[in-house]
Amino acid sequence: MQPLRDRVVVVTGASRRIGIGAAVVRRAAADGAAVLVHSWEAHDAEQPWGADEGSAAALVDELRRDGARAEHVSSDLADPWAPQALVAAAREAFGHVDALVANHARSSAQRLEDLTAAELDLTSAVNVRATLLLAQAFAAQHDDERPGGRLLWFTSGQHHGAMPDELPYIASKAALHGLTRSLAVHLAPRRITVNCVDPGPVDTGYADDVARAAVAAASPSGRWGTPQDTARLVAWLLGDEASWVTGQTIGSDGGWSAR
Repeated sequence: MQPLRDRVVVVTGASRRIGIGAAVVRRAAADGAAVLVHSWEAHDAEQPWGADEGSAAALVDELRRDGARAEHVSSDLADPWAPQALVAAAREAFGHVDALVANHARSSAQRLEDLTAAELDLTSAVNVRATLLLAQAFAAQHDDERPGGRLLWFTSGQHHGAMPDELPYIASKAALHGLTRSLAVHLAPRRITVNCVDPGPVDTGYADDVARAAVAAASPSGRWGTPQDTARLVAWLLGDEASWVTGQTIGSDGGWSAR
């Protein structure tokens, strides 16, 4: 069974082959969707984990070998015109867009004493402004007569516990969390659902051995989440069985937030 057959899904932030974005792309394609894969390796190159060069292009090649329809766009979502261009590229490639998974995120580690206006502005531009502009562009082109209108984005754990070392990042994630209900109510008459996913700690290669052991020990399930854990929830939310679920922030974290 392919519950997303004939659907088109845009997935942002799929620059790393072991990340959540890549897992979501693979699952959506396996479920029958055509997928536009977005990446921006320059962000990862600035981070301690480094860029996974050529990963998104290789992912598209992998999907095509398996018979899926897939395209790749690399763009900096700090550019205010990039969201509209990304949705337009998906429409040009596939004719329409049924779902948007805004997985991209700028990560920055700044405590109160280290905050800079430049980092606050850039993180907000990428994580909040770009997501809202993607939602705007998606909704503007969506055919309300088609089934499966879906908007999904991600929050972090800032509403469960303090994260004082990542203030620009958690401010942006809190904004997305807070926007979910308002956008869901606005778009419900158009049969577009809007939901937010809180994946908890997911091992995407950024943590060291000490952090891996500490988080696993603190987790009720005794382990970190995997990108595939998150992708399974996203796949369900993209499908028809989730058509009555909107305006929700849903945890998929092995009980992490219930501690």
